[in-house]
Amino acid sequence: MDSSFILCFLFLKFVCAIGEEKLDANGYLMYCPCMGRFGNQAEHFLGALEFARRLDRTLVIPPWIEYEHSNRRTLMVPFQTYFNVSKVNEYHRAVSMEYFFDNLAQRVWPIGKRTSFCYTARRGPQSNSCNAKDGNPFGPFWNNFDVEFDDSEMYGPLPLDVHHQAAEEKWQDKYPASRYPALAFTGAPATFPAQKENIHLQKYFVYNEVWMQKAKNWIKANLPKGPFVGIHLRNGIDWERACEHVDSTNQLFSSPQCLGYRNEGGELTKELCLPSETTIIKHIKKAVKKVSAVAVFVASDNNFMLETLASNLKTTGVVVRRLNQGDQPHLDLAILSQSNFFIGNCVSSFTAFVKRLRDVDGLPSGFWAYPLSEPKQKSKKKRDEF
Repeated sequence: MDSSFILCFLFLKFVCAIGEEKLDANGYLMYCPCMGRFGNQAEHFLGALEFARRLDRTLVIPPWIEYEHSNRRTLMVPFQTYFNVSKVNEYHRAVSMEYFFDNLAQRVWPIGKRTSFCYTARRGPQSNSCNAKDGNPFGPFWNNFDVEFDDSEMYGPLPLDVHHQAAEEKWQDKYPASRYPALAFTGAPATFPAQKENIHLQKYFVYNEVWMQKAKNWIKANLPKGPFVGIHLRNGIDWERACEHVDSTNQLFSSPQCLGYRNEGGELTKELCLPSETTIIKHIKKAVKKVSAVAVFVASDNNFMLETLASNLKTTGVVVRRLNQGDQPHLDLAILSQSNFFIGNCVSSFTAFVKRLRDVDGLPSGFWAYPLSEPKQKSKKKRDEF
């Protein structure tokens, strides 16, 4: 064989080897963020990030699942649209799911060898199966990456709590990366609300410069120069119905953010969940005075109370503003994160995300109807899940 041909072949092989990314021998971990909207998905992300770190697997960061009411579409929005994967990597190895399927999937998790993981079998067309693609958003999520599952693995009773149950050792023993190079979960391998031990991870989960600049530009163009108060009002019909359950549970959604995980901060009340107009106005006036605010920015899922707030703040000269209808909720979040004082709903995961962002920057926040003015009542019947 011609020596020049051999040299050319070896050179091409060398170039290909350099161009081929080295795989993580410790394996990969991915999941469908299939519970709730952004606030819930964000809390799950914190837990999944810590779970991946403890198992020492690269986290494959899923897109955000968003819903369009106008045409009932389910959208998959890449993580990096709003946040930086590079920032997550400051804490632990991570790649976007788009990158994984474009560059790594065929070598790590080839077609024909794809197993879905779930705690126990889920209802669906197949018996004794995770039925990982059954229903919305499960089906649309995995279809977005052309994934078909070949098998199911029910991992129960293995725990997901890596802080108190030494879960990582149990997972590594039963599912070593040598046999399971990729773990694909039907839902997030995390709890809701986020565990107290994972809250600090928010520092690696902040808006990218694009969205921070959008918020700054909006503030400059729409608010008078000076301090402003940001508020979140959760008062849609679905929220009203959810708040009807406060009498039968100690906690609801993200309420541990103010009540504590063992209710050391007080008991859940209807006013905390769905504050009255009187409570809202009282808190806003106090916050305006505290920071000498010239404006109040309102984010809401339903009633922004613009006329009511403007009327009650008329003598102060404070203006009340909101985004135009149809603007991205992430712009709400980014603007609220930059306010001089923020007041939100203790029970809401939307508020919780803003509160965590502000805590990263050391900015002050408060909650409607909190601190509680009423004495603690006798503990209510515990409900683990709403």
